[in-house]
Amino acid sequence: MSLDTWLAFFVASWIISFSPGSGAIYAMSCGLNHGFRRGFIGTFGLIAGIMTALAVVAVGLGAVLSTSTHAFTALKWLGVGYLVYLGLKQWRAAPVPMAAVDRDATNVSARTLMVKGWAVNATNPKGLVFMMAVMPQFIDSQAALWSQYLAIAATMACTDFVAMAIYTAFAARVLAFFRSEAQIRFLNRLFGGLFVAAATALATFKRANA
Repeated sequence: MSLDTWLAFFVASWIISFSPGSGAIYAMSCGLNHGFRRGFIGTFGLIAGIMTALAVVAVGLGAVLSTSTHAFTALKWLGVGYLVYLGLKQWRAAPVPMAAVDRDATNVSARTLMVKGWAVNATNPKGLVFMMAVMPQFIDSQAALWSQYLAIAATMACTDFVAMAIYTAFAARVLAFFRSEAQIRFLNRLFGGLFVAAATALATFKRANA
């Protein structure tokens, strides 16, 4: 993976990490239910789930890139369409204040928080489809795949770690004050716009060997 390609993925990874999804919702629910220090434990499970999904996708993706010259274009536009779909769905979402889940679970163990976080990302079919659609844009099929997957995994782990920590802290300290429909609608449209921005970036990106 060239430096330019990695930098492009680094920027995309920040956008993806901060875009709302099941992982972000889980991180915020942990912050709301358990506070930052304890709720942050769930982030380690979320990262493990991402790495699990990434490994599953990477195994199949390597074969796809090695045997099909049309896979890049097909998956690229699948990724663009999926991002736009998520953006429109988030933009049009009902302005309902986020409610924490498992509010009565005051004695949840660290292991339980981590396992739940892992399950959220590892078993999310949308996450698998998302990775299948986005990863090929940053993979050079003519170079060693394992080193590129390692770079992608390390980058995603770092950016997601920071993003989920911020989500957890945000929920623990600020989100409880977002109660009006206008405030929630603003957040929905903000994150919806981020999805569309990511789709635009993906649509204009080209592989170095394309």
